[in-house]
Amino acid sequence: MSGGAPRAVVFDMDGVLVDSGAHHREAWVAMCRDCGLTPPPEFWRLTIGRPAEEAVALLVNGIDRAEARRLADLKREHYTRLARRGTMAVPGAGAFVAALAREGVPRAVATSASRRDLERILDALGLRRHFDVAVTADDVRRGKPHPEVYLKAAEGLGVEPHACLVFEDAVVGVHAARAAGMRVIGVTTAHTADELVGAGAERAVPHFETVRWPV
Repeated sequence: MSGGAPRAVVFDMDGVLVDSGAHHREAWVAMCRDCGLTPPPEFWRLTIGRPAEEAVALLVNGIDRAEARRLADLKREHYTRLARRGTMAVPGAGAFVAALAREGVPRAVATSASRRDLERILDALGLRRHFDVAVTADDVRRGKPHPEVYLKAAEGLGVEPHACLVFEDAVVGVHAARAAGMRVIGVTTAHTADELVGAGAERAVPHFETVRWPV
Protein backbone atom coordinates (compact mmCIF):
# COMPACT_ATOMS: atom_id res chain seq x y z
CA MET A 1 0.00 0.00 0.00
CA SER A 2 1.29 3.45 -0.87
CA GLY A 3 2.59 5.60 1.97
CA GLY A 4 1.46 8.84 0.31
CA ALA A 5 -0.99 11.28 1.85
CA PRO A 6 -4.66 10.42 1.29
CA ARG A 7 -6.59 12.44 -1.29
CA ALA A 8 -10.13 11.23 -0.55
CA VAL A 9 -12.14 10.24 2.52
CA VAL A 10 -14.62 7.37 2.80
CA PHE A 11 -16.93 7.10 5.80
CA ASP A 12 -18.85 4.18 7.16
CA MET A 13 -22.24 5.50 8.36
CA ASP A 14 -23.58 3.76 11.48
CA GLY A 15 -21.30 4.46 14.42
CA VAL A 16 -19.19 6.88 12.36
CA LEU A 17 -21.51 9.60 11.08
CA VAL A 18 -24.53 8.66 13.21
CA ASP A 19 -24.53 7.31 16.76
CA SER A 20 -27.05 4.58 16.06
CA GLY A 21 -25.67 1.65 18.03
CA ALA A 22 -28.36 1.65 20.74
CA HIS A 23 -31.18 1.64 18.17
CA HIS A 24 -29.55 -1.23 16.27
CA ARG A 25 -29.08 -3.32 19.42
CA GLU A 26 -32.69 -2.77 20.46
CA ALA A 27 -33.89 -3.67 16.95
CA TRP A 28 -31.97 -6.96 17.00
CA VAL A 29 -33.40 -7.81 20.43
CA ALA A 30 -36.93 -7.03 19.20
CA MET A 31 -36.44 -9.22 16.12
CA CYS A 32 -35.23 -12.12 18.24
CA ARG A 33 -38.15 -11.68 20.64
CA ASP A 34 -40.64 -11.73 17.75
CA CYS A 35 -39.13 -14.99 16.52
CA GLY A 36 -38.88 -16.65 19.93
CA LEU A 37 -35.08 -16.56 19.85
CA THR A 38 -32.66 -15.92 22.69
CA PRO A 39 -29.64 -14.03 21.35
CA PRO A 40 -26.23 -15.18 22.60
CA PRO A 41 -24.26 -12.98 25.03
CA GLU A 42 -22.87 -9.84 23.38
CA PHE A 43 -24.65 -10.94 20.19
CA TRP A 44 -24.59 -7.42 18.83
CA ARG A 45 -20.83 -7.62 18.32
CA LEU A 46 -21.49 -10.26 15.65
CA THR A 47 -23.77 -7.85 13.80
CA ILE A 48 -21.63 -4.70 13.80
CA GLY A 49 -20.74 -3.54 10.31
CA ARG A 50 -22.44 -6.42 8.49
CA PRO A 51 -25.47 -6.35 6.17
CA ALA A 52 -28.53 -7.51 8.14
CA GLU A 53 -29.00 -10.66 6.02
CA GLU A 54 -25.47 -11.81 6.80
CA ALA A 55 -25.79 -10.92 10.48
CA VAL A 56 -29.01 -12.96 10.80
CA ALA A 57 -27.15 -16.03 9.55
CA LEU A 58 -24.68 -15.62 12.43
CA LEU A 59 -27.51 -15.47 14.98
CA VAL A 60 -29.72 -18.25 13.60
CA ASN A 61 -28.00 -21.52 12.67
CA GLY A 62 -29.00 -23.25 9.45
CA ILE A 63 -31.22 -20.45 8.17
CA ASP A 64 -31.90 -20.31 4.43
CA ARG A 65 -31.54 -17.21 2.29
CA ALA A 66 -35.24 -16.42 2.05
CA GLU A 67 -35.77 -16.64 5.80
CA ALA A 68 -32.63 -14.58 6.43
CA ARG A 69 -34.04 -11.89 4.17
CA ARG A 70 -37.38 -11.96 5.98
CA LEU A 71 -35.80 -11.63 9.41
CA ALA A 72 -33.44 -8.91 8.17
CA ASP A 73 -36.46 -6.93 6.92
CA LEU A 74 -38.13 -7.42 10.31
CA LYS A 75 -35.06 -6.09 12.06
CA ARG A 76 -34.99 -3.07 9.74
CA GLU A 77 -38.65 -2.35 10.53
CA HIS A 78 -37.86 -2.29 14.24
CA TYR A 79 -34.83 -0.06 13.61
CA THR A 80 -36.90 2.41 11.59
CA ARG A 81 -39.46 2.56 14.40
CA LEU A 82 -36.80 3.11 17.05
CA ALA A 83 -34.94 5.67 14.95
CA ARG A 84 -38.03 7.90 14.99
CA ARG A 85 -36.97 8.79 18.53
CA GLY A 86 -34.32 10.92 16.90
CA THR A 87 -31.05 10.70 14.97
CA MET A 88 -27.88 11.80 16.71
CA ALA A 89 -24.68 12.61 14.84
CA VAL A 90 -21.33 11.47 16.18
CA PRO A 91 -19.90 14.66 17.71
CA GLY A 92 -18.01 16.76 15.17
CA ALA A 93 -18.90 14.55 12.20
CA GLY A 94 -21.02 17.15 10.41
CA ALA A 95 -18.46 19.91 10.82
CA PHE A 96 -15.64 17.67 9.58
CA VAL A 97 -17.58 16.53 6.51
CA ALA A 98 -18.51 20.14 5.72
CA ALA A 99 -14.86 21.17 6.06
CA LEU A 100 -13.83 18.46 3.59
CA ALA A 101 -16.47 19.73 1.17
CA ARG A 102 -15.12 23.29 1.41
CA GLU A 103 -11.61 21.99 0.75
CA GLY A 104 -12.81 20.06 -2.30
CA VAL A 105 -11.71 16.70 -0.87
CA PRO A 106 -13.61 13.83 -2.58
CA ARG A 107 -16.02 12.21 -0.10
CA ALA A 108 -18.02 8.97 -0.05
CA VAL A 109 -20.10 6.84 2.29
CA ALA A 110 -19.62 3.06 2.20
CA THR A 111 -22.16 1.38 4.46
CA SER A 112 -23.72 -1.98 5.20
CA ALA A 113 -27.08 -0.23 5.63
CA SER A 114 -29.75 -0.19 2.95
CA ARG A 115 -30.06 2.79 0.61
CA ARG A 116 -33.41 3.65 2.19
CA ASP A 117 -31.78 3.89 5.63
CA LEU A 118 -28.83 5.83 4.24
CA GLU A 119 -31.04 8.44 2.59
CA ARG A 120 -33.19 8.82 5.70
CA ILE A 121 -30.25 9.14 8.09
CA LEU A 122 -28.12 11.48 6.00
CA ASP A 123 -31.14 13.68 5.29
CA ALA A 124 -31.92 13.82 9.02
CA LEU A 125 -28.32 14.85 9.73
CA GLY A 126 -28.25 17.37 6.87
CA LEU A 127 -25.26 15.61 5.34
CA ARG A 128 -26.58 14.09 2.10
CA ARG A 129 -25.59 17.10 -0.01
CA HIS A 130 -21.99 16.82 1.16
CA PHE A 131 -21.34 13.37 -0.33
CA ASP A 132 -20.33 12.76 -3.93
CA VAL A 133 -20.79 8.99 -3.73
CA ALA A 134 -22.79 6.62 -1.52
CA VAL A 135 -22.44 2.83 -1.73
CA THR A 136 -24.88 0.70 0.29
CA ALA A 137 -25.70 -2.95 0.92
CA ASP A 138 -28.07 -2.72 -2.05
CA ASP A 139 -25.11 -2.02 -4.36
CA VAL A 140 -22.82 -4.94 -3.51
CA ARG A 141 -22.92 -8.72 -3.68
CA ARG A 142 -20.69 -9.32 -0.66
CA GLY A 143 -20.78 -7.36 2.59
CA LYS A 144 -17.96 -6.36 4.90
CA PRO A 145 -15.41 -7.76 5.70
CA HIS A 146 -15.22 -8.23 1.92
CA PRO A 147 -13.70 -5.06 0.39
CA GLU A 148 -16.30 -4.66 -2.38
CA VAL A 149 -18.16 -1.73 -0.80
CA TYR A 150 -14.94 0.23 -0.35
CA LEU A 151 -13.59 -0.59 -3.79
CA LYS A 152 -16.86 0.65 -5.32
CA ALA A 153 -16.63 3.85 -3.29
CA ALA A 154 -13.12 4.54 -4.60
CA GLU A 155 -14.24 3.75 -8.12
CA GLY A 156 -17.18 6.14 -7.79
CA LEU A 157 -14.87 8.90 -6.59
CA GLY A 158 -12.39 8.23 -9.39
CA VAL A 159 -9.59 7.78 -6.85
CA GLU A 160 -7.21 4.86 -6.43
CA PRO A 161 -7.99 2.82 -3.31
CA HIS A 162 -4.56 3.48 -1.78
CA ALA A 163 -5.31 7.22 -1.89
CA CYS A 164 -8.43 6.83 0.31
CA LEU A 165 -8.63 7.29 4.06
CA VAL A 166 -11.49 5.41 5.77
CA PHE A 167 -13.24 6.11 9.06
CA GLU A 168 -14.71 2.90 10.54
CA ASP A 169 -16.20 1.83 13.86
CA ALA A 170 -16.44 -1.93 13.17
CA VAL A 171 -13.71 -4.54 13.16
CA VAL A 172 -15.19 -6.14 10.02
CA GLY A 173 -15.22 -2.70 8.40
CA VAL A 174 -11.57 -2.14 9.23
CA HIS A 175 -10.79 -5.53 7.67
CA ALA A 176 -12.77 -4.57 4.56
CA ALA A 177 -11.02 -1.23 4.12
CA ARG A 178 -7.58 -2.70 4.69
CA ALA A 179 -8.33 -5.48 2.20
CA ALA A 180 -9.19 -2.73 -0.29
CA GLY A 181 -5.73 -1.24 0.27
CA MET A 182 -6.93 1.81 2.20
CA ARG A 183 -5.70 3.52 5.36
CA VAL A 184 -8.13 3.39 8.28
CA ILE A 185 -8.82 5.47 11.37
CA GLY A 186 -11.11 3.78 13.87
CA VAL A 187 -14.01 5.48 15.65
CA THR A 188 -14.59 4.00 19.11
CA THR A 189 -18.40 4.01 19.22
CA ALA A 190 -18.68 0.21 18.96
CA HIS A 191 -15.25 -1.28 19.60
CA THR A 192 -12.31 -0.22 21.74
CA ALA A 193 -9.26 1.51 20.31
CA ASP A 194 -7.19 -1.62 20.95
CA GLU A 195 -9.69 -3.77 19.03
CA LEU A 196 -9.73 -1.40 16.06
CA VAL A 197 -5.96 -0.95 15.95
CA GLY A 198 -5.55 -4.69 16.33
CA ALA A 199 -7.78 -5.15 13.27
CA GLY A 200 -5.58 -2.82 11.19
CA ALA A 201 -6.57 0.77 11.94
CA GLU A 202 -3.57 3.05 12.26
CA ARG A 203 -5.16 4.79 15.26
CA ALA A 204 -8.57 5.47 16.77
CA VAL A 205 -10.57 8.53 17.81
CA PRO A 206 -13.70 8.81 19.99
CA HIS A 207 -15.34 11.40 17.69
CA PHE A 208 -14.45 14.08 15.11
CA GLU A 209 -14.25 17.15 17.31
CA THR A 210 -10.46 17.23 17.19
CA VAL A 211 -9.99 15.73 13.70
CA ARG A 212 -8.66 18.15 11.07
CA TRP A 213 -7.74 17.84 7.40
CA PRO A 214 -5.15 16.85 6.34
CA VAL A 215 -5.27 14.02 8.86
